[in-house]
Amino acid sequence: MILSSPDKLYDAYVFDQDGTLYLGEHLLPGAKRLIEGLRSLGKPVRFLSNNPTKDPDDYKAKLDRLGIPTPLDEIANTVVTTTRWLKMHYPDATVYPISEEPLKKALRAAGIKMSENPEEIDIVIASYDRTFEYKKLQIAFDAIWFHKRAFLITTNPDKFCPFPGGRGEPDAAGIVAAIEATTGTKLKANMGKPEPAMLEAALGDLDVDPKNCMMVGDRLSTDIGMAINTGMASALVLTGDSTLEEAQALDESHQPTYVLDRVDHLIPESIRSDWGWTDED
Repeated sequence: MILSSPDKLYDAYVFDQDGTLYLGEHLLPGAKRLIEGLRSLGKPVRFLSNNPTKDPDDYKAKLDRLGIPTPLDEIANTVVTTTRWLKMHYPDATVYPISEEPLKKALRAAGIKMSENPEEIDIVIASYDRTFEYKKLQIAFDAIWFHKRAFLITTNPDKFCPFPGGRGEPDAAGIVAAIEATTGTKLKANMGKPEPAMLEAALGDLDVDPKNCMMVGDRLSTDIGMAINTGMASALVLTGDSTLEEAQALDESHQPTYVLDRVDHLIPESIRSDWGWTDED
């Protein structure tokens, strides 16, 4: 596997954000002109994130601030998919979210009952929660192990959230692991990439075949994994988490369709040349 750029355009493009289009508060090279170029060609773009510590309004504000104005309905994250899944499958359930405020706000708005009383909890939601403490683990433990009535889901399977400069912090997988280890239960459902629920949230309003769409991201396990799970083409951008060596080490069936060192190389070279784009711009 070597760096490779698509030689054709796809019907729609789904983007991870952090590590793909920006790092922290800085756009990555070519990100702005890429999105503008795809929109000028009439190609729908959608934005996804596994991060449940923000709601879609936060992502809209950030994209707008960075110079990529984006309608709210083009953005989805695990706050959206978790709430949608609960409303569809368990609308009358009482849930206990181990999470930060954006998810709780969305659950309240959707009319989903929440409780910290283990005797009435039906579903424990393990999420990315920087306020996680032993008390929260005890409530989950009692609801699942002692009362034997609740099951466990997660907003996202990420082990850590990457930061600029190579740093990061523990993500939802650590909380899932703590609950599984202490209760003996197993996770029932994941609402984030690489599960198809995220793709449904992104493309649900578009009349497109996922097989003619492109997933673009920086993580093999989530972004590229979701593309493989749903039959989409995929592009790994080497500006975030995963490396070319890690992609090369995978079985061919789990490798991305393309590997790019710049996200604007999604545009076929012939079109970039016609537009006068160079990597030095």
